[in-house]
Amino acid sequence: MSENTAGVEIARPSRGSIWNDRSARAVFYQALLIAAVVGAAYYLVSNTLDNLSEREIRTGFGFLDQEAGFFIGETVIPFDAADSYLRAFFVGLLNTLRVASIGIVFASIIGVVVGIARLSRNWLIAKMATVYVETVRNVPLLLQLFFWYSLITGALPAGQEALSPLPGIFLNKSGLAYAVPRYDLLHPYLIVAFAIGCIGAWLYRRWARARQEEAGEQRSIVLPVLALVLALPLAVFVLGGAPLALDMPEWQGFRYAGGDEITPEFMALLFGLTIYTAGFIAEIVRSGLLAVDWGQTEAALALGLRRGRVLRLVVLPQALRVIIPPITSQYLNITKNSSLAVAIGYPDLVSVTNTSLNQTGQAIECIAILMAVYLTISLAISTFMNWYNRLAALVEH
Repeated sequence: MSENTAGVEIARPSRGSIWNDRSARAVFYQALLIAAVVGAAYYLVSNTLDNLSEREIRTGFGFLDQEAGFFIGETVIPFDAADSYLRAFFVGLLNTLRVASIGIVFASIIGVVVGIARLSRNWLIAKMATVYVETVRNVPLLLQLFFWYSLITGALPAGQEALSPLPGIFLNKSGLAYAVPRYDLLHPYLIVAFAIGCIGAWLYRRWARARQEEAGEQRSIVLPVLALVLALPLAVFVLGGAPLALDMPEWQGFRYAGGDEITPEFMALLFGLTIYTAGFIAEIVRSGLLAVDWGQTEAALALGLRRGRVLRLVVLPQALRVIIPPITSQYLNITKNSSLAVAIGYPDLVSVTNTSLNQTGQAIECIAILMAVYLTISLAISTFMNWYNRLAALVEH
C-alpha cells in the first residue's frame, strides 16, 4: 500500500507469477519443443553411428576424393573414370540442371500457347488444345518417357542412313548430330557484344515504359530491342572477318564424329518432361486469364485495341498475379521429375548417385548428398519465383 498527497491509500497491483504471462509460456513451450527435436535427432544419429560401427561400415564423406572408376555416357564437362566421385556428382548435377532448365523454358512457352488456345474462339483450335491437355495430364510421366524413348530408338533409321532435314544435321537412333562453329578468337567478343546489346535493350524498354506512363507517348518496342540485341554482335562479327568455319559431323565406324550430338536418352527425357509439364502450365495459364474480369477486356476493346494487344498489354499482366504462384510448383516438379531419367538411362544426378552408392556402399552419405542438392535447387527456384512474383504484383497507389 502507498499513500498519496491527499492521505488516501492507493493499492498497488501485485505481480503474478511468470507462468501467468502468455509470452513467457510461449517461449517456454518453444524451447521445450526445440530441446525435444534436438534430443530425438541426437538419439537417431548416435544410434545409427553405433549400428554402423558394430557392422564395420565406414562413414563420412572421405570417399568423394577417391577415384570413381566408372564412365558417364553424356557429360557437360569432361569426365574420365580416373576422376573423383566428387566430380562425378558434379557432372550428374550439371546433367540434371541442363535438362531441367531447358525443359522449364520450353514447357513455359508451350504451356502459355496451349493455355491461350483453350480459350480461342476457333472451335477446332480450342478442342485440339483440350485434347492435348487432358491426354498428357492423365498419362503417367514414366509411361510417356518410355513412349518417347521407344519412338526415338524404334522409328528412326540406324547407322549412316540418318535423316538430314538440313545440311549438317543428322538424326538417327544414336541421337541428333549437328554442326557447330569452330572456335575463333572473335567468339568471346561476340558474347560481350551480345551482353551489351541485351543491357541496352533492357534500358530502352524501361525508358519507353516510363515515357508512356509520364506522357502517354507509346514507343515501338520490338524493332528497337531486336536492333540493339543483334546489331552490335553483327557489327563485331563483320568487322572481325565473319568467321563461318563449321565443325561438321562425319560418320566414322558406328557413330558420328565431329560437331556435337544429343543422345536419344536426353531427347526422350526432354520431350517427356516438357510435354507433360506444359499440360499443367496450360491449365494454370487458362485459369489465370479467366480470373481477369471481363470488363477489362471490354474496356480495352472499346478503346480500339486489337485482341492481340489486349491480351498482351491488359489481360496477361493482370493474370500474372494468379499464374506465377502455382507455376512455381510446376517448375519445381519438372526439376524433381527429372530424377525419372534413370529409367531410360540418362546419367542425371540420381543415376550417378546410384552408381556411386553401389560401388562404395555408403548409402547414408550418398542419399544425404542427393537430398541436399534437390533441396538447394528447389529453394533457389522458389526464391527466384517469389522475387519475380513481388516484381509482377499489382501495386495500388
